[in-house]
Amino acid sequence: MSSRRKKGWRLVWADEFEGDQLDPRKWDYDLGNGFFDYRAHQWVPGWGNEELQYYTDSPRNVSVAKSCLTISARKEPLHGCGYTSGRIKTRSRDGTPLFNTLYGRVEIKAQVPWGKGLWPALWMLPQDDRYGGWAASGEIDLMEIVGDKPHEVLNSLHFGSSFPKRSLITKAYALPGGSTVADWHVFGLEWQPGEIRFYVDDVLVSTYDHWWSCSKTDAHGGREPKRASELNPWPAPFDQPFYLVMNVAVGGNFPGLPTADTAFPAQLVVDYVRVYEKLGGWGETLPRGPGRMPWQLKP
Repeated sequence: MSSRRKKGWRLVWADEFEGDQLDPRKWDYDLGNGFFDYRAHQWVPGWGNEELQYYTDSPRNVSVAKSCLTISARKEPLHGCGYTSGRIKTRSRDGTPLFNTLYGRVEIKAQVPWGKGLWPALWMLPQDDRYGGWAASGEIDLMEIVGDKPHEVLNSLHFGSSFPKRSLITKAYALPGGSTVADWHVFGLEWQPGEIRFYVDDVLVSTYDHWWSCSKTDAHGGREPKRASELNPWPAPFDQPFYLVMNVAVGGNFPGLPTADTAFPAQLVVDYVRVYEKLGGWGETLPRGPGRMPWQLKP
């Protein structure tokens, strides 16, 4: 176990996964194979991505032992789905916060499964959709992979208007020295007002300082802003508390379908999750970095 101390930071929340079960004071489960979209008044199967797994709270899918959390995706039928898996979060299913953070440093040490059709992720969502439905209120992805690319880690920000007019910036980072995601790595995030930085094993891999949020909608959902006055104030949407999510999805629009060569159970093993706040605070909000707004991209 690495030191919990970090110069210039104060540890404010952590889970080292001691004991023999998930701590219900820190985590809750997402269950099933979809969600009800209250804005559209309809059920969205496959979590909006045509995913194939059914999430459970079974110890076969989420377990704690030997100071590690294990999320296991398994090839087994349940409720019409061909796979089971686990997705946990620091927010109760009824919306009650268990833990969330606004700014600071997040570190997650993990071994990540890979294979065609696997979609493991360590990520963050807004505690409240203050600026509108996904992704007007934002999403922060510390780590996800295209399942059959074990030497490459992705980090991303989702923002913009509500679906389908969301925007995305992402960075693919090649792990050095022949390492794969199945080895132990520490996936990190430093988030301050106006800038978000991603790290792998304390190596800075990307810095983002340009994003936007618009709450305007029309009959089709979110609408891109047509002028600066339609934007939510900078640095929205990343000026609100976010909670943590960890899961292993199977299939879907992003990684494609599993094949006969995809190994199951596919296990995401997490040694620890740690969240720090910066000693002395951040000071002033950084200005928006260089980039182009939607209305500037039109011909």
